[in-house]
Amino acid sequence: MATIEKRSNQDGTVTYRVKIRRTGHPTRTATFHRYADARVWAQRMEAAVQDQQYFPERASTQHTLSECVQRYREAILPHCYRTLQLNRTIHLRWLDEHLGTLSLAVVRTHHLTQAREQLRQQVGPATANRYFTSLSAVCTVAQREWGWLAANPVHEVTKLPEPRGRVRFLSEEERLRLLEACRQSVMPYLAPLVILALSTGARRGELLKLTWSDVDFSRQRLTFYHTKNRTPRSVPLGQYGLVVLQQWQHQQGTVHGKVFPSGGQADLDCHKAWKTALRRAEINNFRFHDLRHTCASYLAMNGASLLEIADVLGHKTLQMVQRYAHLTEAHTRGVVERMTRAVFGEP
Repeated sequence: MATIEKRSNQDGTVTYRVKIRRTGHPTRTATFHRYADARVWAQRMEAAVQDQQYFPERASTQHTLSECVQRYREAILPHCYRTLQLNRTIHLRWLDEHLGTLSLAVVRTHHLTQAREQLRQQVGPATANRYFTSLSAVCTVAQREWGWLAANPVHEVTKLPEPRGRVRFLSEEERLRLLEACRQSVMPYLAPLVILALSTGARRGELLKLTWSDVDFSRQRLTFYHTKNRTPRSVPLGQYGLVVLQQWQHQQGTVHGKVFPSGGQADLDCHKAWKTALRRAEINNFRFHDLRHTCASYLAMNGASLLEIADVLGHKTLQMVQRYAHLTEAHTRGVVERMTRAVFGEP
């Protein structure tokens, strides 16, 4: 279990390195200048290993990955926001089926990479990365809060390269056809919902949870409290969106409750009406979330900087809005031209 290596250093000194090995656990090492000290430490550590007092990973031998996932589902997942719950439930179910029988003590990088290769036959690289992000969240809790792991094994797995983010936005003709189809929808609030999505870049879930108390008509602003990153976001509302929202409030006849009520099935009802509107407008390869991309693209094409776009959409970093950089070219060129004229004058 313990070995002592004599090592000659470049400065002429001699040291003794002790290695403590145990199956399923990382090797422990210590270096001493005297052989006697190394021998004493090795004997003490061997005794501690026998008493199960030295290796903190011993708890990992008592639990499987499946038990870890199950405890996370029961104790942690119910407190996450709904979309995250749904996604992680799917991710963890698959991971449990393919890795659940492994003891936490023996989970290694090659187990995870093999499972990822299987997963890649079913989903793209970005989705595969999300699966292992979910697993990493489970392992982090197991390490920090439960003491079941000494380290998070997912941290040793390199993420797969992901393709550039999708940028699909409506053309002028598509936007007109879509809005007309939404106005003809049997769902009375589909048109105002889509107009607000185009005006603010808000996600569907954020809009469906919006209440009238979150709308400030005097300042022409909407405040979203139920956001993806859990950080409230205030967004200015243009004049057209303001008028549409005022008309919808008048039509609904109330200033309380949700702006878009739907009897507890808002997601399902909205999805059906949305699909029907797309079909009538003859628009293909377009999702509701692409309205967010459309808003960002329109902002970029009308002179907004990447920082301003990130502020409207609620992105924490500019990396998330780099996909719209090529659309800000005209604005950037104008800024440079104004600067050179001010510095150098007219040619």
